[in-house]
Amino acid sequence: MADIDLLLARAKEFHGDVCAGIVLGTRMTMIGMRELRMDPMVRNRDLIVYVEIDRCITDAVQAITGCSLGRRTLKYRPYGKFAATFINLATQDAVRVSALEQERTETPGPETATALLDAPEEDLFRVQKVRVVIPEGDLPGFPRHQTRCSGCGETILDDKEIVAEETILCGNCARGSYYTETD
Repeated sequence: MADIDLLLARAKEFHGDVCAGIVLGTRMTMIGMRELRMDPMVRNRDLIVYVEIDRCITDAVQAITGCSLGRRTLKYRPYGKFAATFINLATQDAVRVSALEQERTETPGPETATALLDAPEEDLFRVQKVRVVIPEGDLPGFPRHQTRCSGCGETILDDKEIVAEETILCGNCARGSYYTETD
């Protein structure tokens, strides 16, 4: 398996520093890839990763695996959990690695990152073999489907449309937008 110092350096370069989340994310990625028999020092084109939080661990996962939203190999699920699921598309094997909840009484700092680096794996992580069915619209590659929103007229790719009463809508028109237009 790859040297953790090299992988931490890669994550640090991408993220900007080494914090508790970078250490957790690096170790999670090493575990996930080890369980799938993949080498984190080599770009694995058959790897897709679902992350469940938009915090530092996700930067470590992205930096080490090379998976990204743009390549459609990094998937984000807003569950607020320190967890990631690693999937080998070639074998359909999948493993979910989640951080075990720890009581934290102090603000994380360099001491916390060092403690997380030195702690036994079984004290920090739960590792589960799982099954993931990836919808065709979420697979890497060119868009397989596109349609147009009947509300705003914008194009919707990759089966992300919402059909309500036989009307095709984008997420903004169906559920409300995260932005408002200004003059």
